[in-house]
Amino acid sequence: MPELSLATRLDWGELSPLRLTARTVADGVYAGLHRSPRKGAGIEFGGHREYVPGDDLRWLDHRALMRHGRLMIKEFETETDRVLRLIVDASASMGFRSERAKGAKLAFASLLAAALARIAVGAGDPVALEWLGGERARSLPAMGGREAFDRVVSTLEQAEPSSPGLMDPAELDRATAAVARQARRGAVVVVFSDLLDLPEDALDRLSALGAQRRTLIVVQVLDPLEADFALTGPLRLRATETQRLVETDAETAKAGYLAALAKLQHGWRTRLVQRRGRLVVCNSAEDPVDVVRSIIRAAEGRPT
Repeated sequence: MPELSLATRLDWGELSPLRLTARTVADGVYAGLHRSPRKGAGIEFGGHREYVPGDDLRWLDHRALMRHGRLMIKEFETETDRVLRLIVDASASMGFRSERAKGAKLAFASLLAAALARIAVGAGDPVALEWLGGERARSLPAMGGREAFDRVVSTLEQAEPSSPGLMDPAELDRATAAVARQARRGAVVVVFSDLLDLPEDALDRLSALGAQRRTLIVVQVLDPLEADFALTGPLRLRATETQRLVETDAETAKAGYLAALAKLQHGWRTRLVQRRGRLVVCNSAEDPVDVVRSIIRAAEGRPT
């Protein structure tokens, strides 16, 4: 009876070096996070005010002039935050890589995060980075410009999965509170996690980041083996977080496992939609260009 070992070290596999691979992925994506840079006075109508010399004449309300004989300027509410805020789960289970994967789940999530950072910086948007667990995982404040991408990549490269054990709920609280405090209206928050063995209130805590008109995308990163449970014969499975050992038969366990996974995904998808968020499901054997495109479509409210 073979034992399926869930490695906790970070295995980059085919995904290294991260900087070069992320640039290749970003170049392969046909569009950035936003359809076009925001121009003009804003995007939502916010009322009128009297014209004063020097105002942009493009925003004169001609109907108000004809109706009231007064020069009135249309005002708009602008997005107050264009920051892309990345949250990467670096808990122990994210270190797993099967033979079919391009790299460990954390490595694949890091590649997706780096590619999004490259696209955002290219569009003139700052990027911030936060972690759920992880060793040597350093948070980064929002930053833009040429150095932003390199700093994000360097931080992603240094991080390693946490040691075996369940995630401390306090770690989840710290990360979500930090993002909620810093991310204002208009921010794009992208969470990368396998969503496995998270603290009980993880769904509530993470979905709440979609409040205050933020855009929230949760990307479930699975190993291909976790996605389809393509195993046969007797198995000995050891959980990364709990180190619990389970002996089972693959054919017997497959139906129950896939049903539980579908239920988990349905729960996250339903809650996120209630908070104007979206769930994107991928596995680490997929083409990262296609995954990044799906994330962008989700951020723009389009079908993935």
